[in-house]
Formats: sequence, C-alpha cells, structure tokens
Amino acid sequence: MTIRYGFLSTHPPTRCGLATFNSALAAQLGEDGVADNVVRVTAIGDDLRPAPGVAHTWVATTPGGWRASAEVLNTFDIAVVQHEYGIYPGVDGGEVLSVLRRLTVPSLVVLHTVLTQPTARQKSLLEQIVAVAGAVVTITKAARDRLLLGYAVDAAKVTVIPHGASDYAGAPISRHSEPHLLTWGLLGPGKGIEWALRAVARLQKLKSPPVYTVAGRTHPKVVELHGEAYRASLHRLGATLGIAHRVRYESAYLDDAALGALIRSADVIVLPYDSTEQVTSGVLVEAVAARIPVVATAFPHAVELLTDGPGLLVPHKNPAALATAVRSILTKPALAAALRERSGHAEPALRWPVVARRYHELATTLVTADSRATLVTADSRPAFVTADSRPALVTADSRPVGVAGR
Repeated sequence: MTIRYGFLSTHPPTRCGLATFNSALAAQLGEDGVADNVVRVTAIGDDLRPAPGVAHTWVATTPGGWRASAEVLNTFDIAVVQHEYGIYPGVDGGEVLSVLRRLTVPSLVVLHTVLTQPTARQKSLLEQIVAVAGAVVTITKAARDRLLLGYAVDAAKVTVIPHGASDYAGAPISRHSEPHLLTWGLLGPGKGIEWALRAVARLQKLKSPPVYTVAGRTHPKVVELHGEAYRASLHRLGATLGIAHRVRYESAYLDDAALGALIRSADVIVLPYDSTEQVTSGVLVEAVAARIPVVATAFPHAVELLTDGPGLLVPHKNPAALATAVRSILTKPALAAALRERSGHAEPALRWPVVARRYHELATTLVTADSRATLVTADSRPAFVTADSRPALVTADSRPVGVAGR
C-alpha cells in the first residue's frame, strides 16, 4: 500500500539525536515520490534556511505556529510525530498536543522519552498525547513497560519498534596502532565523559594503554546556556590526570562515511552516561549493529540490549568498574570475540530498512482503518435531521429528538 507520510520533528540542519532519527526514518519511508514531507520544528538559534525534504518550518517564536503545522500535515495520508519534552513550544512542549488535536489524518507518535518520575503536567500531557494519537511507538520494551505502569494509557495503542541503525558493519576497518576507545554524540553534562577519563587514567599501566576519542559537538542548548564550559572542564581534568595526550576530541560534525569509519576503528565503545532514565540511545544501537563491544552504565536501553548481549554493564559514576570492564575486553581476545558475536542476533532487526518496514505496517493499519471509517460515515444516513426534515426518531410521546436548527 502506497502511503504519503508527513513528519513532525526537529530535522537537519538541526543536529540532535531526534533530528538524525527523523531524517533516517523519513528517508526510508519517503520512497513514494513525495519530495518535501517534513514539518521541521526549530528552536532559538537554529539555522532557518530551507533544507531538502522540509515542507514547512515551525519557528518556536511564532505564536500559534501549531495551526499552520497541522494544516501542512493534513495534506498527507498520515502524520508521524517525534515526541520529546522541550522540543515543541509551550510548557513541556505542550503545543504538540494542539497539533495532534487539529489533525484530520491518522497520527503515529514516537515517544523518545518516558519518565519514571514526571511532573503532574508532564504526566498529564503524555497521557493526553497517547489518547489523541492513532498509535504510539516506544523504542524499547523498557519504555513500553514504564508507560503502561506509570501512566493511564490504552495498552492496545502501544507498539515497540527498535531504533534503526546504519549499515556500518560493512564499512572498512581501520585499526589504530594502540587500543582505541570511543564515545560519540552531542556533548554536555550528563554524558559522563569525566568518569571515562578517570577510567582511562587507570588503564595507563597496561602493556598497550588505550587512546580515547570523544567525537561530537557540544549540544546547542548547552552552548546557549553555558558555552563550552563542560568541554573545557574535560580538558582540565585530562591534564590533571596526566592523560591529555591520550585523549582526542573531534568536535567537527561527521558525515555517515566518516562516522562509519570512526566506529569501525574502535575496539570498545564507551557509554558512561549519568542518566538512569534514558530509554533511547541511537549511539548504543549503532554500536551494537556495527558489532563493536560496548561498555555502558546501566541505563534502561543499555540493560535491554546488553544483558546477555554484546557488551558489559557497569554502575553509574564508577570509574573503577568502568576501567575493569574495558581492561577485560582489551586483554581477553576471547571475550572481545564473544561480545562481537553476540550482536549478531540483534543486528538484522536493527537495520533501518527492517525498522521502516515495521513502521509502514503499523501506518498501513491506521490508514486503512481511517479509510474504512470515512467510507462508513459517507454511506451512512445522518444521525440527525434538519428542521424541515421528518424526525428520524421520536420519543414515547411522539416528540421529535435530535432535530437540528431549533
């Protein structure tokens, strides 16, 4: 079934995980010839120049911008909406609900964050979003369980579809002369790089100590509020620990080819995140799909993918445990090989074409059901009549009911 998809999300040239996700999904589902199908949501400071694929830009500072956004989405067969608090205008991004309520086409909402301890407003907002949406997707089982246990929502509306991954597993391998640790993604407090630096310092007595690459720009919102203070603090910490020469910072934005080559050059992907709430990590999925061993703190998405999977879990904010796990992988070739092999069972299901197919199947169900409902409504007799018509229903005393115009 051919479906014309409309998307609501942040989108390139904005550089964030949500924009990257939406761009990849839109590319996979946009093979029906629809050139411009994205309603791009922007924040203060974003580049507002038109980008390929963007049909309309919702500028955060435009009052009532949700109205025009909804009208554009209504020109498609279905609206795919990426949701995360703070992306949309309004308190907790509440104006996305106004868009959903104004839609005349089915909606499919992807939840990238499900909080265990939301504020009353955040909880109410998410419950209303699920109620209005035609279907809701969570990216992990952990997020689905959290949603069903902590929120008043219809479980029948919720489907789990994993985060998609690029095909980096086939990229050429370019090994470093020394063991290579890698963390990539937008930088900011909570990324946990300071714990990884302390772990690297503990590994310098190895026969072949590792180098550590931290790739990615500082998150735009962090720059807006605090400038490069976090990045500067990492440089100072590296110098204090005596490992500044073992750490490489790559702040340039990497295209797919460059990122693929960087990932394939790593011996271990390190995800030392502070968050215990994170139910979605695109970096984690890309690492698993590329068959690179992972050492991660026990955030929910990592627990789901790495338990008996292609990596090792460590406690949060614990550089000693982090160093022990990395050391095990670097010094035990059999363990590293076993971890790479474990990712094989998950790899096919994480590829973007497979993930997009599942979205298309869900969208087809929604669009088909909407078409049937429209057909039934069009073929049915009106439930009420006008003032000059005969009453369709009378009460026991023969008084007409349901008559309009009186």
